[in-house]
Amino acid sequence: MKNWKKNIIRTLVLIGCLVAPYTSFADNYPKNPNIDVVHYTFDITLSDKTDVIKATATLLVKFKTEGIKTLRLDLINKSEKLANKGMLVKQILSDGKALEYSHDLDVLLINLPTISENEERSITIEYEGIPNEGLKIAPNKYGDRTFFSDNWPNKARNWLPTVDHPYDKATCEFIVTAPIKYQVVSNGLKMEESILNDGQKLTHWKQSVPIACWLYVLGVAEFAVQYVDTFNGKSIQTWVYKQDRVNGFYDFATPTKQALEFFSNYVGPFAYEKLANIQSNSVGGGMEAASAILYGDKSVDGNRSIRWRNVVIHEIAHQWFGNAVTEYDWDDVWLSEGLTTYFTMRFIKHAYGEDAFVEELKKSRNTVFNLSKDNEDYRIVHDNLTDMKKVSSGLTYQKGAWITHMICNYVGEEAFQQGIRDYYHRFYNGNATTMDLRMALERASGKDLTQFFNQWLFQGGNINLKGTWSYNSKNKAVEIELTQIQPKKFTFNMPLELDILFQENNSIKKEIIQLNKRKIKISIPCESEPKNIKLDPETKLLAQWDFTRKN
Repeated sequence: MKNWKKNIIRTLVLIGCLVAPYTSFADNYPKNPNIDVVHYTFDITLSDKTDVIKATATLLVKFKTEGIKTLRLDLINKSEKLANKGMLVKQILSDGKALEYSHDLDVLLINLPTISENEERSITIEYEGIPNEGLKIAPNKYGDRTFFSDNWPNKARNWLPTVDHPYDKATCEFIVTAPIKYQVVSNGLKMEESILNDGQKLTHWKQSVPIACWLYVLGVAEFAVQYVDTFNGKSIQTWVYKQDRVNGFYDFATPTKQALEFFSNYVGPFAYEKLANIQSNSVGGGMEAASAILYGDKSVDGNRSIRWRNVVIHEIAHQWFGNAVTEYDWDDVWLSEGLTTYFTMRFIKHAYGEDAFVEELKKSRNTVFNLSKDNEDYRIVHDNLTDMKKVSSGLTYQKGAWITHMICNYVGEEAFQQGIRDYYHRFYNGNATTMDLRMALERASGKDLTQFFNQWLFQGGNINLKGTWSYNSKNKAVEIELTQIQPKKFTFNMPLELDILFQENNSIKKEIIQLNKRKIKISIPCESEPKNIKLDPETKLLAQWDFTRKN
């Protein structure tokens, strides 16, 4: 979840007109696959006297081809339009020599010396400024000064010089000097905590697993810290405001370990060195930073509410989907949010039962249709996304989850798990696309999923049915008419399950019909007259309907 995930609030074209466009879509970020940032080290000094951060970023960069002239990084300029917030670069060095650079329009271009093929070079950037976004320096709900990151989706550039896009994953470390009263938490493992002579404390965290920079995290506050448990030898931790020690330790005690166990068993190994749940004031819901998850001020209340329990499950599921396997392109953000929302539901099914799972599906289905009323053309896979404010919506989460649920039912549970595990294994700690997921599921199931993916992910719309049923006593058959009444540009080909209910012995006859035309008429043999017919009895299809008995 992101700041607005607490309000958790897509997808199909005429089948004959669909094409397979997977490789043609890409958001408009200027990617350069010949440059790979391998590692970032951020050495940052924080103060209670000013909001200015003083920092040195050291980048280890691999240049895959020779003759590369410039390194492009994202870094928000200090400017009057931001009330003099933003970053000012002081100098840039490599091998002790100053490099020329330009820093305009929030882009830092560094002129490089002669570069050889596959050369790795260390580049150091000294800079300072007040972050406009990305790092929130403000009182928490108790009035205590805190420093918390909020990098989603591309705000890291407000305080960190980075390739601020998920395609270039790197390891990272944060070396933070701050007043002695603060505890500091970040990605990975704590390497050092030292008291300095001037009332300052230095804390060093290092993440040895490559991640996208929106997942870099920094939390600086007066924390109460609990080492709750371990999972496969990795620490499970709780970091909450000192005033919330009792309630916070209680609220975050569960279900972290249970969720780690479930996702590890179902999907694949947990990628990171620890898992910390952290109370913060930079997010409203949750933020899935790798190994160090941020939750909003109000996440701690001592009640273990179902809402916050589900946020915890969701953010832990992100450690697999979005964090360990990251979308290569923002157009494929559903691979993070849709899969995570569905696997949150799967854990709910595992831990709290089938009824709770179905309840979540039904709530999500209602959300999808409510949100689609005013945004019928919304497609889950974006088409060359340009506006990062539109990178995701409630449909990305809820419809993305429903599409994943339908895939599972379409290919079968065994093939679905095999496909998900294959997808995770192949792209573990790397990047993936929608096509990559499709191919993994096709390998596992032996089914061609082109039409399924095209109609649900590369167009808008949803299935809306209107129909009737009647019993023909002469022919001893149930006669059903169903029409897809959504706009004609959105036509779907999907199986629909139904239960035919009989009075005698409360017996049920199960049938599967194919929605393969705008209007279908079918006849189903029945020796006796049914008392009712129920569509989609097991909640498998993202559809709504008006279905009645014909007089």
